[in-house]
Amino acid sequence: MPIATPEVYADMISRAKEGGFAYPAINCTSSETVNAALRGFADAGSDGIIQFSTGGAEFISGTRVKDMVVGASALAEYAHVVAKQYPVQVALHTDHCQKEKLDSYVRPLIALSQERVDRGENPLFQSHMWDGSAIDLDENLSIAEELIAKTSAAKIVLELEIGVVGGEEDGVSHDINDKLYTAPGDFIQTAKTLGLGEKGVYLLAATFGNVHGVYKPGNVKLRPEVLKEGQEVVVAELGLEAGSKPFNLVFHGGSGSSQEEIREALSYGVVKMNVDTDTQYAFTRPIAGHMLSNYDGVLKIDGEVGNKKVYDPRTYMKAAEIGMAERVQTACEDLLSAGRAQS
Repeated sequence: MPIATPEVYADMISRAKEGGFAYPAINCTSSETVNAALRGFADAGSDGIIQFSTGGAEFISGTRVKDMVVGASALAEYAHVVAKQYPVQVALHTDHCQKEKLDSYVRPLIALSQERVDRGENPLFQSHMWDGSAIDLDENLSIAEELIAKTSAAKIVLELEIGVVGGEEDGVSHDINDKLYTAPGDFIQTAKTLGLGEKGVYLLAATFGNVHGVYKPGNVKLRPEVLKEGQEVVVAELGLEAGSKPFNLVFHGGSGSSQEEIREALSYGVVKMNVDTDTQYAFTRPIAGHMLSNYDGVLKIDGEVGNKKVYDPRTYMKAAEIGMAERVQTACEDLLSAGRAQS
């Protein structure tokens, strides 16, 4: 199937929230990792999301070019071509973008999609994230309000973050403290500023103890009930139907989370969960195994010629793709999206 249209993506989001499951959003940095994500989704029978971070997008463009827009748009175009060969729906997304990078990443990408929509085509990306967690909430939401007008016009979904995800990603780090838990009043202010769909569809990365990086199970102190309370305070404040889930929530920094914590978060309206650390390792581990097992072949030691069959990048990249795809499939199963691909 082709990359999801705006209408299909909107349906993906609503089906997930109504069905109590979420889509893995897989960070990709190359054609190989895009292929791995697509294979993993297809093997699981799951729709999914492929996303590029600012650092990932810069890397994609090459070490000499180092241009985030070039990298992200190039790999997005690649995904549009290859995704047609897979029997699942896939959306393209850009991950955390801080204030100082908006003009060099998200805003130009929105403009590219707007040009496509103006020509009667679908947008290049289906959603973009604005990460205003480093600034105060008033400014965060003010920028989000400006961006959602642009994303809505370009038929794109906006993701924003209220609260702070701890740990480090792409060189941006946050302390692990009380700011990791989004306050009830922040949920209310977000709903009143951005609406609940009337100004445009958005995804909300509210925080409940999330931390980026590598952690053993139990080391990250998640409180999924923060999400439940956030939904409930907005229902009460705006007089919505009891038990409804006004926000489409996103789970960041889930490495090391227990399946029980993940499933509880799903029950409160999480429709998207970012997966990066675990898939990075799943991609790299087979490469490391290949190199260690074929040391004499991948290196031209003591004047020898090595073994072309084992230093050919295709050899270990195939293993890396399969290894990462298996971890993506596991993510689909954990998030209950396996077997739910749109027909």
